Formats: sequence, C-alpha cells, structure tokens
Amino acid sequence: LGTETPTIAVASLNPHGGEQGLFGREEIEVISPAVKEAQKRGWRVQGPIPADSVFHLALEGRYDGVLSLYHDQGHIASKTLDFHGTVSLTMGLNFLRTSVDHGTAFDIAGQGIASERGMVEAIRAAGQYAVPVRERLKMSL
Repeated sequence: LGTETPTIAVASLNPHGGEQGLFGREEIEVISPAVKEAQKRGWRVQGPIPADSVFHLALEGRYDGVLSLYHDQGHIASKTLDFHGTVSLTMGLNFLRTSVDHGTAFDIAGQGIASERGMVEAIRAAGQYAVPVRERLKMSL
C-alpha cells in the first residue's frame, strides 16, 4: 500500500497476550510460530502484541500496520478515532477490497438519514491504493 518494507504488528488474541498461557495458549501454539515463519520468509512482522496496546504503539510509529485477529478487534481502534469515516481494507486477496466499517444499517434504510461519508471514504481509499496494489500484484505474478 505504498510502504516498501512495512513493519506489521500482529495483535494477540487473548487478554494481555495470553500471559504465557494463563489466559489461553493460542499465542504460544499458533500466533508466535506463525510470526516466526513470516519472519523467516522475510516479512517485517512482530507479535503477538497485546491487543490493548498494539494500536497505541502503531500510532506512536512503531508499526506501519496492525493485523487484527478478528473483525471487531480492529474496528474498536479505528471507530474510536473516526466512527463515520473509517474504511476496512481486506488483505490477502488477489484484488483490492475496501468497504465501509459499519454494518448494513437496515434499521435506518429508506429514511433519508444515513450518511454517505463511509462509502465516499471507501471509494477514495480504493482509488488511493489501487495503483500500488496493482503494481505489487504484477511483481508477484
């Protein structure tokens, strides 16, 4: 997405990063081995980083991005910063996917009160990132 060698933080799944297995073993058995494998393959990735701190650390500039392990984990941070203007980017696909960060909003459909801002921001993000993603995909083919 325009950063040649991004540093990505991987959020932990369990509270406080699992506390060495006290609150869950996913960090030990799954996440840490996956991070190590990604590092062996040349990715600049660190983690697992406790989810209650990882976004703060990213805002400080330690990381270029955060890999959230489930949908709402990432949305908590982004919606806190800008509830109506956040955009979701789906990674790992062979095409660029952007979307609004809110749900379907069926409860207000047809009432003329919905804001278009989220959709506008999603379209802007798609336009902004389309060329870097297209160029990267060409290199990987």
